[in-house]
Amino acid sequence: MAEIFATTQDISREEWLKLRKKGIGGSDAAAVAGLNKWKSPIQVYMEKLDEAPEVVRNEESMYWGNVMEDIVAHEFSRRTGLKVRRRNAILKHPKHEFMLANVDRLIVGRKEGLECKTASEYAKEEWKDDEIPVAYLLQCQHYMAVTGYDAWWIAVLIGGNKFVYKRIERDDELINYLIEIEKNFWENHVLKGIPPEIDGTEASQQFLNSLYPESIPESEVELPSEADQLFDAIEVIKTEIKELEQKRLEYENKIKQMIGEHEKAYSNRFMVTWKTINSNRFDSKRFKKDYPELFNQYAKPSSYRRFTIKEVN
Repeated sequence: MAEIFATTQDISREEWLKLRKKGIGGSDAAAVAGLNKWKSPIQVYMEKLDEAPEVVRNEESMYWGNVMEDIVAHEFSRRTGLKVRRRNAILKHPKHEFMLANVDRLIVGRKEGLECKTASEYAKEEWKDDEIPVAYLLQCQHYMAVTGYDAWWIAVLIGGNKFVYKRIERDDELINYLIEIEKNFWENHVLKGIPPEIDGTEASQQFLNSLYPESIPESEVELPSEADQLFDAIEVIKTEIKELEQKRLEYENKIKQMIGEHEKAYSNRFMVTWKTINSNRFDSKRFKKDYPELFNQYAKPSSYRRFTIKEVN
């Protein structure tokens, strides 16, 4: 049975965010496991140590997030006949106190909970049939680990017009896996102040861009000797990618030769199209040359950091 870590009924969002830094929550679980495409382990680590770049809050988005949570929970109850209630507290695991849970709703009279989500139309394939995005699946298993509950429901409003709800059974094998990963992350990284290694996910790339958004002009730094090993590995991978890309193009060209002037073709297992696409592209260089004042009036300055590697010795 979960214990109460802190009540949340009358606290501010700032206080709530501070409490979340005291342990690993459900939305952190997939990131810690390296299975969240929006957040990396290093980002979670720096958030817990209060070293992550400050994120500008979108008040409008937060407002509608709370509104939609209530709507999704109400619709879930209407469709299933199950009553739900809020649990105005952050819960903690009875044994592993670093495991926290701030659940959306609990099912009345059952050892089950409810997670409410919204998703865009572009994400509808992630919810097709029995599919559940892995980050949300681990989030629900994390909640079951903390509460000891037998199942967790997840309800999602997709594209504003499609409602889906699914029941997730407790998976003790997966829960034990999560506990080990989270325990290792908390005890060997957060408590010891040792950051986890940067990985190759887009989440890590985006986090580094936010952590170091601008370079100091003309500044230099001496890299450790292990950097040369990384550079060598990058060059090997570049060569392999180039060779694989050439092989892919070779296969595509052979198929195009088979298609000829036709637009669509079939094999036993595949359908392929080779269509003519007509488009009009804006010639910004010519526009800048012909109408420089107008171009400057509408040009929007932007900046980013370009990463280049050049062998010097």
